[in-house]
Amino acid sequence: MKELQLKNHSHFAHSRRQFVSGAVAAASLIGTTQLNATPQATAPAQQDTGWIDAHVHVWHPDTTRYPISTRFKTTDMQPASFTPEELFANCKPAGVKRIVLIQMSFYEFDHRYMLEAMRAHPGVFSGVALIDYRRPDLVTRMEKLAGQGMRGFRLHSQGDADQWVTDPGMAKLWAAAAEMDLAVCPLINPTDIQHVDALCAVHPDTTVVVDHFARIGVSGTIEPQFLDELCQLARFPNTHLKTSAFYALGKKSPPYKDLIPMIKRVYDSFGPERLMWASDCPYQVQDQHDYASSIALVRDHLNFLSEGDKQWMLCGTADKVFF
Repeated sequence: MKELQLKNHSHFAHSRRQFVSGAVAAASLIGTTQLNATPQATAPAQQDTGWIDAHVHVWHPDTTRYPISTRFKTTDMQPASFTPEELFANCKPAGVKRIVLIQMSFYEFDHRYMLEAMRAHPGVFSGVALIDYRRPDLVTRMEKLAGQGMRGFRLHSQGDADQWVTDPGMAKLWAAAAEMDLAVCPLINPTDIQHVDALCAVHPDTTVVVDHFARIGVSGTIEPQFLDELCQLARFPNTHLKTSAFYALGKKSPPYKDLIPMIKRVYDSFGPERLMWASDCPYQVQDQHDYASSIALVRDHLNFLSEGDKQWMLCGTADKVFF
């Protein structure tokens, strides 16, 4: 992929055509530095509630009823529709009963469709909102969204992540999130990990959930230096990581076993209690990819995980943070 920077609040998968055209060579991973590792973890207390998919987008094909941002075109909506019913057809056979919805960039700051889906399926969905951290009524807006069921706020790197640590609106967002026990969820490029690290150092009480391995591997190569930086985030006890979007990383081919060394590395660093699996649907169910292969990588192919570890990664961590 020639360009890793996200622009104009574009979603990780909005640039998916670039990701899948990248090289598919897998890199060997070096080092097994352990930071706060907790292998063979005790299973979370809540069980028998099904698995949790910690990252899914939904949207509706009716753009008159649910208009999209002027920064997008209807042709950007691929597939044209991904409703909760279409999601359930994929996730329920895999034993996934709860889902964390992530506001789709098509809708920008208009959360009506996602909130309608949450209200229509009580107890099934949690939500992560998009928010303009520079708006003057930021905290009031955060409180309103939290009252509607949002448990986190997503950040998009637009090539400006180096300015985040000195931005007063960003400081207000991170401080308010800590006060309200809400998560900050950065969607970043590998080169932005250092800036999230700096923010975590300033706001250690804020719950942080980094999406999609910080997009390490979208080029087809797992860059060791960026993986080292990602694992260094584990020294902040409130920082979590999504092991997700397997379709877009490394060889980009099921069963995704080339990603196992990277998962083992972050497992050794964060421990299972701070890792959460996610599909990134609907992008995980396009082309040669399918839902079953995504969850199977964690459930069936990581032989270093105990049953308790699997409970954390497939349910407990997301339950703790988002439900």
